[in-house]
Amino acid sequence: MTFVDEVKNAVTPRAALLVIGVLGLQLLFIASYVGALHKPKPTDVAFGVVAPQQLSQQLVDRLDGLPGGPLDPRTVSSAAEAREQIMNRDIDGALIVSPEGRTDTLLVASGGGTVLSGALERILTEVEASQQRTVRTVDVAPASPDDFDGLSSFYLVVGWCVGGYLCASILAISAGSKPANRQRAAIRTAVMALYAIAGGIGGAIIIGPILGALPGSFWGLSGLGALVVFAVGMTTLALQALTGIVGIGLAVLIVVIAGNPSAGGAFPLPMLPDFWRAIGPALPPGAGTWTARSIAYFRGNAVTGPLLVLSAWAVAGTVLTLLLSMRHRPGRAGDSGTETARAAGGSTAA
Repeated sequence: MTFVDEVKNAVTPRAALLVIGVLGLQLLFIASYVGALHKPKPTDVAFGVVAPQQLSQQLVDRLDGLPGGPLDPRTVSSAAEAREQIMNRDIDGALIVSPEGRTDTLLVASGGGTVLSGALERILTEVEASQQRTVRTVDVAPASPDDFDGLSSFYLVVGWCVGGYLCASILAISAGSKPANRQRAAIRTAVMALYAIAGGIGGAIIIGPILGALPGSFWGLSGLGALVVFAVGMTTLALQALTGIVGIGLAVLIVVIAGNPSAGGAFPLPMLPDFWRAIGPALPPGAGTWTARSIAYFRGNAVTGPLLVLSAWAVAGTVLTLLLSMRHRPGRAGDSGTETARAAGGSTAA
């Protein structure tokens, strides 16, 4: 047998396509992460302005006209209202102008991302200095001292996402990537649910009681974790049921390559380029990171939308997995069993 024949036997067309697919994922990984994170800058940051009536609109116009458009300013009626809007995550910061002195107050929330709060402080310090005024910063939702740069929420959600698609991949690969019947699909779904509950509670224990990295409701974080793990896991199972082993790569594409850099973890959403800012809230890592921060630092506010996003992924993955399993007759063997029987020279029942 020639060397060329050996190569043909060793590298099947299917294997070659899979390797090309992996190369594509690798390049997309680099492009996505570097594209999203290599040059962060604030753009259209929701920002409140509390000022005397005669100065309010003038200041809003000045902030709106800053080079590069870092702020999306709007008038807020009072300092109390500005604080409430920050805690509700409607705005990311606010400037309260003193009608008497020359020192104004900047409200920020480092719990939503210390990089963003730092950027707001730099921008407003420069703006105030140009008007011969000074600014003092008040953090109304400070990040925990043990939550460096506000990253713990993001890493927690990344861990949950990794657990979800790894568990689903193991469940599928161990007995064929496509569920052979409804019973097997139902069993995988039940196992995924139990694993998600354990993963959610385990992650909350580590991030809270053990490390003390995040404050907030333990059971709130546990429930969020269970939903994130289940949503990612069932999405992975559905993709595998639809496309076979390629589904693992598709899950990595959605969750890791597209989801992680757009999640607002390393840099909050207002500091990401438009494309990643647009897709982030619709993907599990982004929805999970936002919700984890809300639970930890913002009294659990503004979580309805992200929880609906995660629920949609979980429901769609579950329904698709169960529907695809109905294409297979109950007695039919899984993909792995079929290939093993064929390799052994045996026959497979129809």
